[in-house]
Amino acid sequence: MKIGIDVDNVLSNFNEVLLKEFLNHDKKLRNTGIVNNDVYITKGMFDWTKEELDEFYYNNIERIAKSLNVLENAPEFIRKLKEEGNEIYIISGRDNGEYSNPYKMTLDWLNKYKIVYDKLILTNAYNSLEKAKICLENDIDIMIDDSTRILSEVNNSGVTTLLMDTPYNRKENSLKRVHNWKESYEFITSLKNKKVNVILDTDTYNECDDQFALSYLLKNQDIFNIEAITIAPYSHPTRNVSVKEGQELSYNEVLKICEWLNFNTTNKVFKGSMDYIQNEYDDNNPAVEKIIEIALKNEKTYILAIGAITNIALAIKKEPKVIDKIEVIWLGGNELGYKDNLEYNFKQDIEAVELVFNSKVKLTILPCKNVVSKLRIDINTLQKEIGNRSVLCSYLIDRFHNDGYHGEQEERVIWDISAIAYMVNQNWFILKEISCPNINDDTSYNLTDNCHKVKIVTDINRDEIYKDLFKKLGDKE
Repeated sequence: MKIGIDVDNVLSNFNEVLLKEFLNHDKKLRNTGIVNNDVYITKGMFDWTKEELDEFYYNNIERIAKSLNVLENAPEFIRKLKEEGNEIYIISGRDNGEYSNPYKMTLDWLNKYKIVYDKLILTNAYNSLEKAKICLENDIDIMIDDSTRILSEVNNSGVTTLLMDTPYNRKENSLKRVHNWKESYEFITSLKNKKVNVILDTDTYNECDDQFALSYLLKNQDIFNIEAITIAPYSHPTRNVSVKEGQELSYNEVLKICEWLNFNTTNKVFKGSMDYIQNEYDDNNPAVEKIIEIALKNEKTYILAIGAITNIALAIKKEPKVIDKIEVIWLGGNELGYKDNLEYNFKQDIEAVELVFNSKVKLTILPCKNVVSKLRIDINTLQKEIGNRSVLCSYLIDRFHNDGYHGEQEERVIWDISAIAYMVNQNWFILKEISCPNINDDTSYNLTDNCHKVKIVTDINRDEIYKDLFKKLGDKE
């Protein structure tokens, strides 16, 4: 979950300090004190002239901002949110002409109080629409602010909002209000505990990694609402395995693993494309129809694609409305700058990859070469960590040793668990947002600078991913 957090009155005691400063200065003017408690400090609370107010405010606001204290427990709860896999975006309205160097000032203040975050963004607080725009551009899931004016615009943009209580925003009753960081944390946690809608698109019988990924997904049903498991096409012409035969093998493999893990497969598992778009395949099939159906009924669905991306490309082609309703997490291609993308998931259906890339669908790419390839592991480690834990674990180790296609292996990469792990905890991944690349004739990426944005993983925390996988697979049903 991406969490946007304002600074003043959300992280800092801005209003408290500003009021003290105004009271102290008022004694030097006429010592009249507060004349109107029903308005904000700078909006007529004191009997100052506009000139007196502006002179004091603009001459002192930077000094005041630098002196602010952090609100009680804010750093601790933000750190917990970050450790639990959320992304923290500090979005402050300080780029409003009142400060000489607002970015550095805010950066120094955040560092002073050890507030962890992923990105700092400054907006103009006097522009009511700017934060809403920033929230949409950065896919913010929830925004915490004290301004009813700004939060109303954010809310109208479809972003969940939390209004941090201050004495000056209590006339607003339509926004969800919190009074401290404990309440904020509890609300965000309850929101996150709503299961994430996912579809797993998998060529399950190809190699052994899909079985690990499917098992890992099923072991995380406290996180995921598994809407469907769709069968991606794969074939091995040199081994006389056609796409149709691969579909049947994968379908039966899904049913077997789901039965072992007590997952009800009724109306959940669907055979997909019987050929590739690059071979002019354009038929309807149950997987594509189900992807479209699920996407249109849900507010948001994540598609975890760990094979050829044909089914997703066909769904987008046949019903473009799904583009705004899905986010695709795809294992495919190689690292940026590599000489080509001739890895299995990419090269099977290059035309499908191009269709998805050009569609502007929200997309995160998990590259194979030099990124996900770090998930290499040996059979002895598997035996030590999950050996003899269950029938499923024994089967996974057997498949690891010999998947039926590539001969016996003592060591290999369990590629496909990366897509599941990404959804479990994005802190295990380093991401880079780039302009969507074009695909050259030799399948290498042609980098661009003016296309829609996609995300690409540049590094992974291998040890944390395997630690979680082993824990989940080793748990007894």
